[in-house]
Amino acid sequence: MSVQPELQTVNANGLEMRVATAGEGPLVLLCHGWPEGWRSWRRQIEALAVAGYRAAAPDMRGYGGTQAPEAVDAYTIMHLVGDVVGLVEALGEKQAVIVGHDWGAVVAWHAALLRPDLFRAVVGMSVPYSPPSARSLPEVLRRMGMENFYILYFQEEGRAESELDLDPEDSLAKVYLAASGDAPKGAGFALVPPEGLLANAPRPAVQPDWLPQAELAAMAADFRRAGFRGGLNWYRNMDRNRDLLSAWRGQPIRQPSLFVAGAKDAVIRFPGSAGAMDAFAQTLPGLRGSVLVEGAGHWVQQERPDAVNAALLEFLRGL
Repeated sequence: MSVQPELQTVNANGLEMRVATAGEGPLVLLCHGWPEGWRSWRRQIEALAVAGYRAAAPDMRGYGGTQAPEAVDAYTIMHLVGDVVGLVEALGEKQAVIVGHDWGAVVAWHAALLRPDLFRAVVGMSVPYSPPSARSLPEVLRRMGMENFYILYFQEEGRAESELDLDPEDSLAKVYLAASGDAPKGAGFALVPPEGLLANAPRPAVQPDWLPQAELAAMAADFRRAGFRGGLNWYRNMDRNRDLLSAWRGQPIRQPSLFVAGAKDAVIRFPGSAGAMDAFAQTLPGLRGSVLVEGAGHWVQQERPDAVNAALLEFLRGL
């Protein structure tokens, strides 16, 4: 990166949180998903700083250089939204535009829903907004009989992390390839075979251009230090989140919003995703655009940074 972000540790919501920042101007908060870290936004940090914004990309709760509480129930959506609220305050700001990818999108959507005074606009990537419902995704999956779906596989403490922690670099390389637009036919981890989580996820012979070996190694070093448990605990609170959010069931997000996903992203084909996207006119009345990036898979901001940066900056300039 020609723009080198500053890494600092701040106290946010009682949590020691590592955050990468660069640039000056209106704050844009970048929230990563699973299994990622602040580095997944490296190309957006640079573009935002050059364009006159203050970019801030934290390691989210349980990841990288941020604290990872042991208790499963320390990773509810209320904790995660509380963290980004606390981060805005810790950075000395009054408002922010919040951007999230994957689980970070879930945090971004709910931060905008719960604190519209603080988050003046929201961008979600890969995971479309769906208002809080009386049924959680694990409950839907169980009723569909999809017991081998990875989200249900993650519910058992210790199982997935024991596989992923064996060799973090190998695990990340396989997960990133399997969910990308470059995935070979038949590769994946969404449906877990009896042999284990990564049995159908090969490692690339050569790292793809969008994820150089040096970046993969740096990400793996963070997981080698922090482990995978913290990120997996986010999944283990999905039923609990349903109950915590019961007061907001059916509520739309009214701030300006943008949705971005890779055209080859399997997540937009998950149960409920198509219906969520079809309902945007009701659930996101402030929607400024819904962008599907050709050729990209799940890691859209890494796989196609130029297209994502163009959409993001156009949205920000229109606020």
